Amino acid sequence: MRHDASHTVADAVPSETRRGPRIVYRTARVRDAADQAEVFHHAVMQGAAGHYTLAEREAWAMVLPRDASAWSARQALFTTLVADCEGRCVGFLELDATAGRIETLYVWPSLGRRGIGATLLMHAERMLLEQGVGLARVEASAVLAPGLQRRGWTRLGDDWVERGGERLFRQRLEKRLVAVET
Repeated sequence: MRHDASHTVADAVPSETRRGPRIVYRTARVRDAADQAEVFHHAVMQGAAGHYTLAEREAWAMVLPRDASAWSARQALFTTLVADCEGRCVGFLELDATAGRIETLYVWPSLGRRGIGATLLMHAERMLLEQGVGLARVEASAVLAPGLQRRGWTRLGDDWVERGGERLFRQRLEKRLVAVET
């Protein structure tokens, strides 16, 4: 079941960055699918270069076609939140709210380490809490796992997934979600 995040992602909440272009966080639209394909491809091929071999990244990138149709189909399966910069998706998170799972989190490589992924996670965690889910889970890549652990996620163990004949390392993590008093 897909959750409409329009009321929880606050009708395009701007980021609080001091410089650079304004980032707006919202629920994905079909027109974002082509950008999602590009963000995914570049995040894997460039952003993961320091953690995975070229063969591993190529196998990973080939999991989903580099066209909008695959990503728009995923929007029907998962609640998808996007980071929008001047009308373009520059990062996204896919959430299976019923299972309490973060399915994917990708940010355009040159925009990494600016809090875009952390803000997408914050919105996803809030959505899960609003639906009565108190535990979030993820199988995180070697790129994502260290940042999640710094943000309070607990490492449960290592995991390996096979993609195109390559074994890719990832970590199983979880986080107990607690409502923050404001």
